[in-house]
Amino acid sequence: MFGDERPLAARYSAADTVSGFLSALALLGALLALAWHPGRVGTAAIFIALVAAALADAHARLAAWAVGIATACWLVGMTLAVLFDRAVF
Repeated sequence: MFGDERPLAARYSAADTVSGFLSALALLGALLALAWHPGRVGTAAIFIALVAAALADAHARLAAWAVGIATACWLVGMTLAVLFDRAVF
């Protein structure tokens, strides 16, 4: 009647749940990479976002946004680190 009336546990698999949490973790790491060691933190955030995108089924858009934002934050963080003579790794 109003969309999917299955129980919540039947709609989302464990991979969907893990994908959502990994996407959120990647977004947190991406924002952290803007200010602190973008070579280490940003690269890890991109890797985590890619793993989340591989697992994503129900959260595919969130995982895609996480990959894009993590990559953009890595690029901006590396640029800021070079411009302000900060530690990259």
